[in-house]
Amino acid sequence: MTNNTEESTRRFSSRVVDGMERAPSRAMLHAVGFEDADFKKPQIGIASTWSMVTPCNMHIHRLAGHAAEGVGENNGKAVIFNTITISDGISMGTEGMKYSLVSREVIADSIETVVGCQGFDGVVAIGGCDKNMPGCLIALARLNRPAIFVYGGTILPGCHNGKNLDVISVFEAVGARANDRIDDYELKNIEAKAIPGPGSCGGMYTANTMASAIEALGMSLPDSSAQAAVSEAKKLDCIRAGQAILELLAKNIKPLDIMTRKAFENAISVVIALGGSTNAVLHLLAMANACGVELKLEDFSEIGKKVPMLADLKPSGRYSMAELIEIGGIQPLMKTLLDRGLLHGDCLTVTGKTLAENLASVGPYPEGQEIIRPLSNPIKKDSHLVILHGNLASRGAVAKITGKEGLCFTGGARVFECEEEALQSILNGMVKAGDVIVIRFEGPRGGPGMREMLSPTSAVMGKGLGSQVALITDGRFSGGTHGFVVGHITPEAYCGGPLAIVQDGDTITIDAEHNELKLHVSDAEIRERLKAWKQPAPKYTRGVLAKYARLVGSASEGAVTDNPLT
Repeated sequence: MTNNTEESTRRFSSRVVDGMERAPSRAMLHAVGFEDADFKKPQIGIASTWSMVTPCNMHIHRLAGHAAEGVGENNGKAVIFNTITISDGISMGTEGMKYSLVSREVIADSIETVVGCQGFDGVVAIGGCDKNMPGCLIALARLNRPAIFVYGGTILPGCHNGKNLDVISVFEAVGARANDRIDDYELKNIEAKAIPGPGSCGGMYTANTMASAIEALGMSLPDSSAQAAVSEAKKLDCIRAGQAILELLAKNIKPLDIMTRKAFENAISVVIALGGSTNAVLHLLAMANACGVELKLEDFSEIGKKVPMLADLKPSGRYSMAELIEIGGIQPLMKTLLDRGLLHGDCLTVTGKTLAENLASVGPYPEGQEIIRPLSNPIKKDSHLVILHGNLASRGAVAKITGKEGLCFTGGARVFECEEEALQSILNGMVKAGDVIVIRFEGPRGGPGMREMLSPTSAVMGKGLGSQVALITDGRFSGGTHGFVVGHITPEAYCGGPLAIVQDGDTITIDAEHNELKLHVSDAEIRERLKAWKQPAPKYTRGVLAKYARLVGSASEGAVTDNPLT
């Protein structure tokens, strides 16, 4: 006879392994290491994103083992399984990068598929790169059974000539080499030294942004976002997650109990304070969609009016994530925001406690540190994530304006039909000061896949044009991008958005003070151009990219493929 505690913690696995008729299932599980006693334990799926595709994830098999250890120590049975990951950094600037955002959906689908099929009672998901983190959270929301997310951790900086390096250093070095600011030998040294080992890109780029957002959301244990990939702290984080998942099972605390509207507001506030990636907008919208939480672009604007940017972190700032870890990670920042009334302290978290309870004993940052500014002296008094509207973006666009670029830019359009065309023109010196680079047909459907424009924006910085040109696109940007950039323009060009009819020489204004993206062409002329415009043929007609293009929604709604049926 099964006791009530066993029944409450084995809601799903009992259907797979209990009873005479489930003997074939048990027989197969014996072959993968189950013993008789294991069939009476809660089964915990450990969703690992390990692969040797990228340094971001090359160590995660070890972390999955530590999480399984924590489960086993607390009378659970862990089952490790894998999902895919891809590398933005490696595929950037190529056709392969079109699969990047697609991978978020594939990861979510695959985790949901394995957990749903195998009947796991709870899930520990471990991610270490841009798309597999929101992919994991989307899956956990869909499944809505007790779950914890563990961040794989940040990489340590590389070093050359006494200067810290990361992958963005290499992208910008390409632009510097094209401008003869460095030679081949220097480029080779930067290339060889920038990535010293495992872990996600080391600034407040998309991986560290999303890890911080997920911790603020309440779905990771405290400090999970601010630990080096190769560290004792990260090992213990995994073991503790394996322990904590059993407590969540006992209390029946599920992701949708944690990922509420208030929790998403907390995540947005922390992303703003940290100066995080524009990709956070896209991913938080998608995650909220999976949770059934109503979240809109306008919410980022409203929260951004109250929350200042405080972190002097790369790419626009001076410091790396490793240096933020040294002064205490994001917990003191969250305590500061909470004390000022900028976070909701009553939100439940995976500790089983509220956010306020988790932060109760957290002290301030050490005196003299310059990485996180005080609220009285912010880098920017409001959000760096600026939501723009206007005749080029009636359904919104996302700009990353830290204030260092200025707040307004007006210039003549230099139009490109894809990223590769733009990159070559930048490297060849055809793009000049005063230009607004327009890269279109890179949206979710038109790309398809909404590539990140890191290669062109890094080339601009490397050429020394960072403050002299702007770039707008219906694609998106790497968390490593900085400069005067606007992405996620909706409607996208492929769907007949006005971006499709911009012509070389048209005047465009980006106004972050009035939150406007304006094409200086009359409404009548825009209508005439759109009337003459014809949608191009799809670039893919079979396979995953074609399937994605048919299913994906607007970037202004998170570019999700799992829209509810009506």
